[in-house]
Amino acid sequence: MMRTGKQTGWAGILLLWVFGLPLFGARIVDIAEVHGIRGNPLYGTGLIVGLNGTGDGLLPSAQMLTSLLQREGNISFDPLYLRSENIALVMVTAELGPWDREGSLIDIHVSALGRSESLQGGTLLATELKGLDGEVYAVARVAAISTSSWTVEGKTGSKVAKNHPTVGRIPNGAYVERAETSQFVQVLGGYRYITLSLRHQNFTTAERIRGAIETLYPGAAFAEDPGTIRVRIPDSVTDTDVLGFVDSLLHLEVEVDMPGIVVINERTGTIVVGGTVSISETAVAQGDLVVKIKEQQYVSQPTTPFTDAATTAIIDDSSLSVEERQGHLINVPRAVTVEELAKALNAIGASPRDLISIFDALNRAGALQAKLEMM
Repeated sequence: MMRTGKQTGWAGILLLWVFGLPLFGARIVDIAEVHGIRGNPLYGTGLIVGLNGTGDGLLPSAQMLTSLLQREGNISFDPLYLRSENIALVMVTAELGPWDREGSLIDIHVSALGRSESLQGGTLLATELKGLDGEVYAVARVAAISTSSWTVEGKTGSKVAKNHPTVGRIPNGAYVERAETSQFVQVLGGYRYITLSLRHQNFTTAERIRGAIETLYPGAAFAEDPGTIRVRIPDSVTDTDVLGFVDSLLHLEVEVDMPGIVVINERTGTIVVGGTVSISETAVAQGDLVVKIKEQQYVSQPTTPFTDAATTAIIDDSSLSVEERQGHLINVPRAVTVEELAKALNAIGASPRDLISIFDALNRAGALQAKLEMM
């Protein structure tokens, strides 16, 4: 859209307005976590062989290869003679899921540690994957690496690469040797409990979750704080029925409370505005941009035929306008919603910097009835 030779669209800004929408129900499973259910990171140092001259050629990778050959019962080699650009030292990482059992397969990621140019076409040798406690929980199997990348180099030194050739992935690349099963049922005072942790702490949402659980299991739930709801498992629920009990809780729907908040990322030009945000009495002028909001009353006097029973009434009328001109600040005698301000600013195509400055100034003046977060 063009206006007076200047572009007035939302160039360079992503603006998300969350306003005036009807409240909706969300499943508890979508807004809360069950305490105790989590994964565990694993890591290990491995060696990739079979590279086509794109390895690191460093002494540490040669030393690891020497150790592997000695472990196999071969004669001892001098690492200096095993230095090659066909091998590379890598870090192997994975995540042990909360329900992964012995013998199951998990995905692994491989990242070059040295100056290797590409891991494409290489084969990862068997690697032990340990947890932070130093225990071995999985073993990476011998498998080819997928980097989803390519590198092309010319004779004159020019090079073109796609994605990151020094990082790869092996689906189902490791066998689980030791399980770390999550425990989500707690026993306190002879009673069994589960704990729900809200992803976004909120007093109202926590109370609504407690109330929803109470309707299904009276006397079973209480909110410890805005982010934690503890639920007592009824005695009638046997140990074999605990999963069904938890499933029935997680699929309950509650109305999520949306806080009044404005989040601004000035680097990317992203603005997210909560639906309960409003603007109090104020006036705004940004450069040649003037925002005017006013309220007035007028008398409605029926004068048309067939209105004998009608009465005179005083009607409140509110108006908002935004103009691009030099002007002075105009008093704003009422609160308006962000929806009204957004429509007016959008109509004239306010720039990202204008919009960010306006919200910042409204917050400093105390007219923005919301929490302002700058990222």
